[in-house]
Amino acid sequence: MIAQTSGHHHAFGCTILGSGSKGNASVIHGPDGNLLLDAGFSAKELIGRMERVHVDPCSIRAILITHDHSDHTGGCRVVANRLGVPVCFIPETVSELARHPNRMPGAKIIITPGSPLELCGIHIEPFTVSHDTPAIAFTFSVGDCKLGFATDLGFVSNLVKSKLSGCSMLVLETNYDPAKLRASARPITLKRRIAGRQGHLGNPDAMEALADLLSPNTRHLVFAHLSQECNDPEIVASLATARLAELDRPDVSFEIASQFEPLETVWLE
Repeated sequence: MIAQTSGHHHAFGCTILGSGSKGNASVIHGPDGNLLLDAGFSAKELIGRMERVHVDPCSIRAILITHDHSDHTGGCRVVANRLGVPVCFIPETVSELARHPNRMPGAKIIITPGSPLELCGIHIEPFTVSHDTPAIAFTFSVGDCKLGFATDLGFVSNLVKSKLSGCSMLVLETNYDPAKLRASARPITLKRRIAGRQGHLGNPDAMEALADLLSPNTRHLVFAHLSQECNDPEIVASLATARLAELDRPDVSFEIASQFEPLETVWLE
């Protein structure tokens, strides 16, 4: 990897390349190579963003896909074939992508929620989340460090709470502000879908869930998948600041992922 200092040579970390309604992708750094989590930008954009944050695209060993929506799969086929890596996804996502041959990558690995796998020296656990298409979230562990990654979920189920317990770093969806969603020009059916239990996680539900999701060892929080139209990073930041104070967690730092710019890599020692 280009920008890894020697101290980070066997490190474990996460770089969010972009997150939002128009595209999602992150790099999970492992001891034996890197994984791309979702590929919702064009291959050119994905590779450009990796290079901007000093991730060598050739360090990617596999792509993991959470669900079939195009903001998570848009560049998947082209980037997988270009890098010569397999794509891991659940059977339902394969079936959906198979209906559009131009979206199906060459090499596939079928994964099952509840069945862990090991890639790049990382222990990976996929688990089911409630969304309007079959979808999964992930935890990634190396030694005692655990990273939880859950976006595109309508509510925080007991399964989600148990899977995300003990995370050093948590990436959680804050998709919409309820007032902004109601005031938006979107059709009422779409508003209901977003706010429903198979839609997206709104700011209040995400903040409420932090009481259950933050563990004593949690140090990093990233709020992700913000709607451009129905949310505002400043709203999320002020809610998060207040909520962390309320929970007496001055030891937890947070960032808000953007659609347009990658975040700095967070290394989990």
